[in-house]
Amino acid sequence: MRGGEAARRDHDVFLQRPAGHRNQVWEADHVQVKVEVDIDGTPGRPWVTWFIDCATRVICGFAVTAQVPSRESVLVALRDAISREGEHGPFGGLPGAVRVDRGKDFLSRTVGEALGAFAVPVVDLPGYSPHLKGTVEALNKAAKQMFFASLPGYTAAPRLKGGKKPGPEERLLPLEAFIVLLGQWVAWWNTEHRPRSLAGRTPAAAWEEDLTPVEDAEPGALHMFTLEDDGRVRTLTSKGVRWGNRHYVHSWMTGQAGRKVRLRYMPHHEHEIEVYDAATGRHLGSAYLSNRASPEQIREMKRARAREADRLKRLLAAAEKDRATRYAAATRGTPAEVLGTVTEVEAEAHLRAVAAGDLAEVALPGYLPLPAQLPASWTAPNSGAAAAPADDDDESTLAAR
Repeated sequence: MRGGEAARRDHDVFLQRPAGHRNQVWEADHVQVKVEVDIDGTPGRPWVTWFIDCATRVICGFAVTAQVPSRESVLVALRDAISREGEHGPFGGLPGAVRVDRGKDFLSRTVGEALGAFAVPVVDLPGYSPHLKGTVEALNKAAKQMFFASLPGYTAAPRLKGGKKPGPEERLLPLEAFIVLLGQWVAWWNTEHRPRSLAGRTPAAAWEEDLTPVEDAEPGALHMFTLEDDGRVRTLTSKGVRWGNRHYVHSWMTGQAGRKVRLRYMPHHEHEIEVYDAATGRHLGSAYLSNRASPEQIREMKRARAREADRLKRLLAAAEKDRATRYAAATRGTPAEVLGTVTEVEAEAHLRAVAAGDLAEVALPGYLPLPAQLPASWTAPNSGAAAAPADDDDESTLAAR
């Protein structure tokens, strides 16, 4: 009872699925690594998205993101898993089905269309049912115990009293170094590790011994369908192609002005798009953002945003402090005594400051401040007796109305 649903599952009995054949079913999952790495100068815990073949335990593909994964990481890992060309091989191909656990990124329209283009169904498992995708859950646990725990910055290591680490402070791995090491561990898992479920064989040996034909995706189709479709037909101009109020250009566009094209892109990769012929669907080439800001400008913009956020936080904290009402402590049944009182002069000065300054700061930038002296040509609103100003109203009061 104290452990809840997770403890109850520890006392359940689960059936084991038949082994099946290679590429019959894959399982996919995200796992947040319990290792802090250096992400552009800031410590953070990356996420890993991977696809594993249930019959042979081969890790077919993976992707690493510095932030919470989205459909982008699913598409990158999916392309890595399906492709068997070059460094992506020899494992992969088109699976018969993919099991996921109701993650909105796995079930997004983009991922569904990408797999649907190859007639690969997505099996949506019930929530909070890790036993229904035990292969990838076992992989998550093995990676934590066999790989993540050996890296510097491991956050689940035992701590001394006060939260201090037992050894000296370790230098964090850069994100790119972590990705390289993860790739090496995946290669070790596939070619050297011998899981008990494979009766002493490595996943690579189990893959090679399986004579089930592997269906490969056509490289051009794989490239196209693992990108998000813009959904519109656009025209190449002398400025390139316009998308999202920006222009994208490349040298291959020379002499192509007036051509009708369609765009595909990797989600959140706004610096690069892929251009296809609208009539034939042929891939014409990549295009890159024109007038892209330099890294120094981007860093300065981030610093300016951080300074502005800190300023707003200080203003909010000061406002909350001023708004809070404090009462004096009491030992007898006396009425509550309000602390922090102000004088009449202070209250009037504060109200004048709010009316004059603070409201001007929060006003929409499109509004212009009223002049001190209203021009004589301005017409005062006077749509009847109810709207007529009193005789003692001055021009500033009339303007405020």
